[in-house]
Amino acid sequence: MKTNISFIIVFTLSLLCSNSFSNDKPIDFKKFVVVIDAGHGGKDPGKPSKTGIKEKDVALKIALLIGEELGKNKEIEVLYTRKTDVFVELDRRGEIANKAKADLFISIHCNAHTSQASGAETYVLGLHRNNTNFEVAKAENEVIFLEDNYEEKYAQYNLNSPESLIGLTLMQEEFLDQSIQLASLVQDNFREKLNRKDRSVKQAGFVVLHQTVMPSVLIETGFITNNEEGKYLNSSTGQKEIAHAIATAIEEYRENVSANDFLGITKVVPAVEVKDIVSDGEVYMVQIAASSKSVEPKSYNFKGLGEITRAKEGKLYKYYYGDTSNYSEIQRKLSEAKAKGYKSAYIVSFKNGVKRKVN
Repeated sequence: MKTNISFIIVFTLSLLCSNSFSNDKPIDFKKFVVVIDAGHGGKDPGKPSKTGIKEKDVALKIALLIGEELGKNKEIEVLYTRKTDVFVELDRRGEIANKAKADLFISIHCNAHTSQASGAETYVLGLHRNNTNFEVAKAENEVIFLEDNYEEKYAQYNLNSPESLIGLTLMQEEFLDQSIQLASLVQDNFREKLNRKDRSVKQAGFVVLHQTVMPSVLIETGFITNNEEGKYLNSSTGQKEIAHAIATAIEEYRENVSANDFLGITKVVPAVEVKDIVSDGEVYMVQIAASSKSVEPKSYNFKGLGEITRAKEGKLYKYYYGDTSNYSEIQRKLSEAKAKGYKSAYIVSFKNGVKRKVN
């Protein structure tokens, strides 16, 4: 009997040890979540084409191919805003990504023009750099007029005014640097691997990008109105090549995030840029927003919050609330900022010119 008990104990321990060593991933392992948004759909066909090609169909086929390729990686979880020819409202697309706490949001579209314009371009959210960008964004945003109750849901948007989007972009631009990095990888692949005409990375006020709170890009994969490019976009070969170029860019972005301090969580900031906010000891602040635009650090620009500090880091201006060496005090400041609507705010510290995010 003793022999049997000893055998059971040894066998059980060996199973436990075996299981512990067979699982290479940490207990808190989280998959990298990518939400893929096929533009338009259902009663919204997208941009018109004299050749009969529908933007909604091309966008969906490319989106599904991207997801199929990314889904082969067990560390990536793929979600879609639509997988069939259905109409999905713009605010719902962002809501899907936000609820999933996605790491990336990718919106797939096709371009159109009255000329034989060609080439691919990738957009990140931002103020319109020129009238052409504004017109592209305006065309994509007009889908809101097909939605029920659009006047109430999108009351803050004036599609005819670029200036109306200034206040709306501030909080999402916290992810601008990451979005630009991904967009650059996508365009690099189009240019170098597919020999496509590179129309570059651009900024414009797309409503669908504004709805998300994570790095997000909108990819205009080409012009369905161009005779040759339209055929390419509508072909299975073209769709597979475009999907592969986008998927590999996403993979490279994810690897960069995992391999180094890509997101700036621990970042050496030149002392000259933060000289007004760095002291001899460790100083805590709440980062509430980031923007490519310089906004006066006045309370009326930040929902009534006082003690706002602005510091330029690279191409972005970062905005901080509070300034204290007391951690309990900065936690209270964080709660205040979130109560004012800065849901993505977080605590950072500065010490000896080094900025880090505080968990």
